[in-house]
Amino acid sequence: MSRNILKSSVQNASFSIVFQIFFRCISFVLNAFIIRTVGQDVLGIMNVRLLLLESTILFLSKEPLLKACLTNAKSHNWAQVVNLIWLSVPLSALLGVILVYIWINVLSPTEDIYFTQYKYGCYAIALSCIIEQATQSVVLVAQSFCFVKLKIVIETFYVLGRTLIFVTLVLNRPSYAINAFSIAQLLSAVLFSILYYGFFAWYIPELKKKGKTGQDPLFADMADFPFRNIYDFLPGVMKNQGDIIDKKLLILTTTFVKQSFIKQILTEGERYVMTISPVLTFSQQSMYDIVNNLGSLAARFIFRPIEESSYFYFTQTIHRDEPLKQQDQKSVSEASEVLNQLCKVVTSIGLVVVVFGQSYSNTLLYLYGGKKLVETTLPTTLLQFHCFAIVLLAINGVTEAYVFATMNNKQLERYNYLMVIFSITFLLISYLLTNMLGPVGFILANCVNMAARILHSLHFIHQKYLGTNHNPLNGLIPAPKFVIVLFLCGISSKYSEAHFAPKSTLLHIAFGGVLFLLTLATWAFENRALLMLGYEKYKRRVSLKSD
Repeated sequence: MSRNILKSSVQNASFSIVFQIFFRCISFVLNAFIIRTVGQDVLGIMNVRLLLLESTILFLSKEPLLKACLTNAKSHNWAQVVNLIWLSVPLSALLGVILVYIWINVLSPTEDIYFTQYKYGCYAIALSCIIEQATQSVVLVAQSFCFVKLKIVIETFYVLGRTLIFVTLVLNRPSYAINAFSIAQLLSAVLFSILYYGFFAWYIPELKKKGKTGQDPLFADMADFPFRNIYDFLPGVMKNQGDIIDKKLLILTTTFVKQSFIKQILTEGERYVMTISPVLTFSQQSMYDIVNNLGSLAARFIFRPIEESSYFYFTQTIHRDEPLKQQDQKSVSEASEVLNQLCKVVTSIGLVVVVFGQSYSNTLLYLYGGKKLVETTLPTTLLQFHCFAIVLLAINGVTEAYVFATMNNKQLERYNYLMVIFSITFLLISYLLTNMLGPVGFILANCVNMAARILHSLHFIHQKYLGTNHNPLNGLIPAPKFVIVLFLCGISSKYSEAHFAPKSTLLHIAFGGVLFLLTLATWAFENRALLMLGYEKYKRRVSLKSD
């Protein structure tokens, strides 16, 4: 365990970000292929129902054990840890039996033409989860001993293999797309297992030969590697002194089980509501999933980096446990101005998305999924409503980043309980609104949830700056000229959608491009001081690098 943990953690985070972007791009293109090739019902069955089954089995059987076994890995009795992590296999099998029965016999049924494929899909998902869990001992060792690049390489092959198998099978027999999905899941799980075990089957003999020299970085500093052959990764093989499993880690696992259960419900809440509620058809579920993925692209690639960077900045500038009056006033003033400008930027981006989203949602969906995706008005309506959620998401990201960065420990603990209340309320509202309004209810429930969190953040920030000369929340109020131009562009783009789009999609897009440039120019004119400041900082950075 003498590898550099900090360096490996940073590398792991960096590679994970790149991999997530890669994975999202693959999923984005694959969904478009599925819509154009096999239709919306199939996409709903695969992306919502079957993937939720996989997520539930894997998360509940893997997450608690993996978290516990990664704790203080330096002092592990690896024989006990291997025995413990292998409990994920019978646990996933037990969960698989229970959940597959529920998925097939209790939840709302699929259409008759899909039922046989759907049933085999449930069995295939459960079996693929068991295969993947049988690899967890190797995955745990790779992570504990900082094999960062190995993880990324294997997961890349895993995603590419699953995608290529699925696409190849679907192109040959489009009517058996769910079977293709099931086969791809099974084969990719086998590939995942073979690659991990295969690497260590090669690595351990090589370590015995080259590890003593210390010249090869792949084998250097690994003298304490406890595994002497590939069979040591199996339960009960390594020599063990003491109990069969580590009782402390077992107790820790039970704690993580509770957390994982809550986290899974909060993370996949929308999908559970969709799955349990019989109101939405599979086609509607797939529509919501597509729109949610399209709409969240802005959150993933624009708002999330802003949120993460601003959180880091505020943690370095403002002290959690001191009132602002007792802190360095220059830093307080700078932080206030930064928050003000961040609020202004994300609010402006969100408003632009709202205005142009009302007229270009149908065009975007047509370009993404073809005629099949826009046969009904539902996808367009969903994306138009989702644009309003994006504004709230943008504001919530920045304001919550400041709140999390400046709260003291007591306030953070209190807010954690509040987040649970927000999330449970969101699930209840989602269920009610979905039964009343269909898929749009999910988006409205999300808006209510975001609005409640924003109000809490605004109250906290207002109280934080009470008694000072700063009011960073003024940045949430857009400039009047910008609002007027947005209003005029909104009307003009609606006119273009009604008169230009039916004749020429390209002309409609070109007209929107001109309006967008006009909006951008207006914003730049009203915020020229901010742009000049940014330009000066950029010039200074370039000059420092050249020196």
